[in-house]
Amino acid sequence: MLNRRTMLTGTAAAVAGVAVTQTGLAPTRAAAAGTGAGAEAGAGAPAAVTVLPDDPRYADLVVGNNTRWVGRPESVRIVHTTEQVVQTVQEAVRTGKRISIRGGGHCYADFVYNPDVQIVVDMTAMDQVGYDEQRKAFVVEAGATLLHVYESLYKGWGVSLPGGMCYSVGVGGHISGGGYGMLSRRHGLTVDHLYAVEVVVVNADGTARAVVATREADDPNRDLWWAHTGAGGGNYGVITRYWFRSPDATGSEPAKQLMHPPKDVYVSAISLPWSKLDKTRFATLVKNFGTWHEKNGSPDSPYASLCSFLMINHRANNSIGLLTQMDATVPNAEKLITAYVASITSALGIKAEPLTSAVGEQGPMPDFFTPQRVPWLASVRFLGTNNPTLTNPTLRGIHKSAYLRKGFNDAQIASLYKHLTRTDLQNPNSMVVLLSYGGKINTVRSGDTASAQRDSVFKGLFQSFWPGKEQDPQNLAWTREVYADVFASTGGYPVPGPATDGCYINYPDSDITDPQQNRSGVPWTTLYYKDNYPRLQRVKAAYDPGNVFRHSQSIALPKQ
Repeated sequence: MLNRRTMLTGTAAAVAGVAVTQTGLAPTRAAAAGTGAGAEAGAGAPAAVTVLPDDPRYADLVVGNNTRWVGRPESVRIVHTTEQVVQTVQEAVRTGKRISIRGGGHCYADFVYNPDVQIVVDMTAMDQVGYDEQRKAFVVEAGATLLHVYESLYKGWGVSLPGGMCYSVGVGGHISGGGYGMLSRRHGLTVDHLYAVEVVVVNADGTARAVVATREADDPNRDLWWAHTGAGGGNYGVITRYWFRSPDATGSEPAKQLMHPPKDVYVSAISLPWSKLDKTRFATLVKNFGTWHEKNGSPDSPYASLCSFLMINHRANNSIGLLTQMDATVPNAEKLITAYVASITSALGIKAEPLTSAVGEQGPMPDFFTPQRVPWLASVRFLGTNNPTLTNPTLRGIHKSAYLRKGFNDAQIASLYKHLTRTDLQNPNSMVVLLSYGGKINTVRSGDTASAQRDSVFKGLFQSFWPGKEQDPQNLAWTREVYADVFASTGGYPVPGPATDGCYINYPDSDITDPQQNRSGVPWTTLYYKDNYPRLQRVKAAYDPGNVFRHSQSIALPKQ
């Protein structure tokens, strides 16, 4: 890892259009990069490691977390520096080969692994975290995973980012898609702290170059920075580095440049047995969650630091879970989190139980039946790694999302109950998860970042996990049917309007472009990006005019 005072320089050269030199990187970085068949090394620089189909490493590098999507590229290039990325992209352009980018491998759809891709750029070796004194910002390479970033920032400087829970998600795609997590109601999205991004793009003449774009008003590349504040990865180029500094940062001391997580948090986890939940009680539970979030969405609320997941697994799971975290340093925090849990569950007339089995994406958490005060970093490690869906290498999945401005109505709740209690599917890992939103997230205007959904109070994630291809039909059908039924009044998708506000690009839905599934009449681009899409297309035309970087749901070039 970089020394905490290390400067990463060479960005002026990137803006000028030549490969970045990273003089602050440890010397072992260059030595770690091998020269493989098919890679191009310019000016004596080492080439990326090339992994071909007959290499024993290949199988591990052509599939991500969702084993529905497996690639068959001609090669995988493991890059260690921005210069190697430039070389690899230049080779792909020169030879006319389709390229995709892997960060952490957690993309829900086929953006990285699909039959058209011939070269996969694997960013996982670019994972360093440091501090750039020149920019007064923390620099994070795009292959770093979330837990590595949290530990590095917190141990080194006592700061962090309000990013996601899953420990092994890569920052490259997570940040560029908006970046949401358990601290977001207090501190906003990760992109609200993004100062700059380095991207390898391709000019109209086919020349690959590294560009640094910042949020500074006079930066000629500012639109490229803006596009990476919520437009998803793989649209404009290869993201190699991010710089983070909070908008309200002051002075030059590193510890004052980025948000501080709470010293301690309370964590609560309870189980509600399906055997005790009839249709009426189920409706009360879902209504309580929606009503509470409607009433407590203000950034000034004493509950602004509370984040909660209502994990509604199919009845085959036997339980519904409620996971909650809150800043323990808030006055009366323990009473507040206890009162919150009671407000969601007390009217049900049943007794909550310890969470002794896996629910949602979490494993058992029986020790948190009563709220436990734990150090923040310890909670991050525990919750991030207590996730069986991240560590099971056999799982396939389907995922659909929704931003909710209001709680579900009676008809929607009846649809949820019908599908979650169906007997023709017995998958305990089919679920609907409701996640806290709002707070500081909603203080940013819709067009100030590419993340356009800025007035929702919670999100919905409809998904199934299963281990074998033979189980695809029933799991795909169930997830599609519950989602379509819940949003039937708007054509099967959560169209932006009074109650819903579209979908989350970081939970990409492989059905959203299919008019047989998306019958709303609203383009998928509007569901993800709302009114920001035309501007995103203009950025695409400026920085990827040849459409080198594309996938099944990428930003399209504007029509001439």
